[in-house]
Amino acid sequence: MKIRVAILGYGNLGKGIECAVSQNDDMELVAVFTRRPPESVKVMSGTAVYHADRLTEMQDKIDVLMLCGGSATDLPEQTAEYAKYFHVVDSFDTHAKIPEHFARVDEAASGSGHIAMISVGWDPGMFSLNRLYANAILREGSDYTFWGKGVSQGHSDAIRRISGVKDAKQYTIPVEAALASVRGCENPQLTTRQKHTRECYVVAEEGADRGQIEKEIKTMPNYFADYDTTVHFISEEELKRDHAGIPHGGLVLRTGKTGRNKEHNHVIEYSLKLDSNPEFTACVLVAYARAAYRMGKEGMKGCKTVFDVAPAYLSPMTPEEMRSSLL
Repeated sequence: MKIRVAILGYGNLGKGIECAVSQNDDMELVAVFTRRPPESVKVMSGTAVYHADRLTEMQDKIDVLMLCGGSATDLPEQTAEYAKYFHVVDSFDTHAKIPEHFARVDEAASGSGHIAMISVGWDPGMFSLNRLYANAILREGSDYTFWGKGVSQGHSDAIRRISGVKDAKQYTIPVEAALASVRGCENPQLTTRQKHTRECYVVAEEGADRGQIEKEIKTMPNYFADYDTTVHFISEEELKRDHAGIPHGGLVLRTGKTGRNKEHNHVIEYSLKLDSNPEFTACVLVAYARAAYRMGKEGMKGCKTVFDVAPAYLSPMTPEEMRSSLL
């Protein structure tokens, strides 16, 4: 019997989950839910679309609900609410608020007997796992995380909110000298500015003050003020032609020393290069949906993160197949 998956929110992530489910033979997409008028949403697979208000009517038709809203306002409310009715998976990525999100969701999921997987994706998610593994192995060492080169959707949105900006894309780029220092086991203490640069491609409104736009970008607190930032003004056609995708990626590294006199250096490195950030993130969520379903079948309940999931729960392979082909 296939795992019955439903999607709440049909944006970039929801569309990515639709594609990812189609690549997993043990799953089927049974419904898409939206806050928009359902008739206005056309899904690629032809799966039935319902208004979000109907979700709780369909408890017996859904095994795992994939929550595809944003971390700012959607998931803090939705995950705890829908964990009362379903096994759920979300991609909550506001790192500083994960502990309070976990506590709220755990109360709801434990009370209802469901599994709620939170903060699934590549960071938090796969990067988190690699930080944990590396920390456990190299006890004397330092952790480093670099993001990019890739599109930061939040930073791009921040630029688009500036008066006179018609459209924009912003890329986060690791500083090669900083990376080389880490890989060389120099154990550098890196500031925010030393680790990443930001590159902005901006389409200005006709007649807009480009100098003022550039100044507002470069001095924007929490987004650009702490980084070396380059601003390129380009045409709308160039933006559509050269910057239409949503690529991303990054690296997690840990350097450490072993030996009686700490004479041997080691580097653990995990790297991602993603053509499509939302499609890759969706693939991670789908694997953890399988884990949520299996853990629920075994009677587990409550809120879980990637740290709580045994790797075998993620794979459609049997234990025998995993041992013979992957171990």
